Amino acid sequence: MAHTVPDISLNDGNTIPQLGFGVYQIGPKDTAEAVSRALEIGYRHIDTAEMYGNEAEVGEAIRACGLDRGEVFVTSKLNNGFHRPEDARKAFESTLSALKMDHIDLFLIHWPLPTRYDGDFVSTWKALEEFQRDGRARSIGVSNFQVPHLERLAAEADVVPAVNQIEVHPYLTNEQVRAYGDAHNILTEAWSPIAQGKVLDDPTIVDIAEQVGRTPAQVVLRWHVQRGDIVFPKSTTPKRIEENFRIFDFTLDDTAMERISGLDKGETGRTGPNPDVFDYIPA
Repeated sequence: MAHTVPDISLNDGNTIPQLGFGVYQIGPKDTAEAVSRALEIGYRHIDTAEMYGNEAEVGEAIRACGLDRGEVFVTSKLNNGFHRPEDARKAFESTLSALKMDHIDLFLIHWPLPTRYDGDFVSTWKALEEFQRDGRARSIGVSNFQVPHLERLAAEADVVPAVNQIEVHPYLTNEQVRAYGDAHNILTEAWSPIAQGKVLDDPTIVDIAEQVGRTPAQVVLRWHVQRGDIVFPKSTTPKRIEENFRIFDFTLDDTAMERISGLDKGETGRTGPNPDVFDYIPA
């Protein structure tokens, strides 16, 4: 079934599968099994992060799956505690060591942390540029960057991020950040694509799901892909992992798309922290 997932072109000439499998909040002991199941179903894009604590298990599952390394797109992200360039270099080496890989397909700055490190995320980004130049990161990008953060990178750095991974779902459509990405050839990756399940009981979503004969989760994920978002839903339930994969054999009409987009609540719909003030650094 892997061929049913579209590949989208990045601004650096590489491609990325539009649907991936996320491992946020999956414990290390459950990660290898969940990733293995996802790969069996047909997922070819796995999204992890240093702060998730499960990179090693992601690598274990990929090595055991029987697929060529080049068939699986792997993303990880820089720990918030390692933004200083030398720390970022060591952290990136730790990521490759944990995954037991000589390169990663996409490496991101996890959060901009504008109130930390004297507000300097540009030098952190320039460290990522080094990783791309030496081939250990095929593509580089950012996560949770707001428009002013992206504008600063555009003014002070050499490489345009390939992606910006941000919170996006029907209750927070995040149109301003998405529009900046569209205008500057930065793809949007949507984390928390179903708002941690909060949108699944919404009457509008339920009604559309009944009309098209799909589950609410499939409808919301389909809304994302028709908008051009890259999504990577997370689950440890085999049935749901497979259900989330089956979103490319139906479409939503314009009316359904507009109804879902109309659920936007702006900032009050956010399930995670606001990137302008978020300053968490793991102990």
